[in-house]
Amino acid sequence: MLDESELTQLVAAAQAGDGASLEHLLTKLRPLVMRRCARFLPHLADAEEAAQDALLSVSTHLHEYGGRGSFVGWVTVIASNAARSTYRSMRRRAELSHAVLPEGVDPRTTSVIAGTRIDLMEALTALERQHPALVESFVLRDLGDLTYLQVAETLDAPLGTVKDRIHQARRFMRDRLADGV
Repeated sequence: MLDESELTQLVAAAQAGDGASLEHLLTKLRPLVMRRCARFLPHLADAEEAAQDALLSVSTHLHEYGGRGSFVGWVTVIASNAARSTYRSMRRRAELSHAVLPEGVDPRTTSVIAGTRIDLMEALTALERQHPALVESFVLRDLGDLTYLQVAETLDAPLGTVKDRIHQARRFMRDRLADGV
């Protein structure tokens, strides 16, 4: 488990230019980032690629974290975005290669894109396209495992607004996944 006070100290030291603290911070964050990426990309190599991108982004943009909201929430947003970006990149490559599903498999749950959850990712893409304001709250709560309060703090939004967005997103995702569309 991540100790908040230790994270706060590591973040401050890393932001001040301490390379050893940055390395230690990234080492501490790696399991969390891997878990988040694996929620989107269950194939280990895909999740590792996304986690590596996320950790690079954390180290590159650490100076932008200003302490508003939880640090873990901030990292969760970065990890979720990296996983979604990795998925989109793999999907484009698969489309360009004209990959075809083998016979006898359900295309909603089987992927030609190295084990990703096509059904979930397609539904998230549709949610983002039709209701962009709902995506981040949903991803942080249901895929990032943050509490409602942590999501509200991370997004700097009222708790009631966050709960409503998550409720609407869940309803959309449930309908979308049930229909298989």
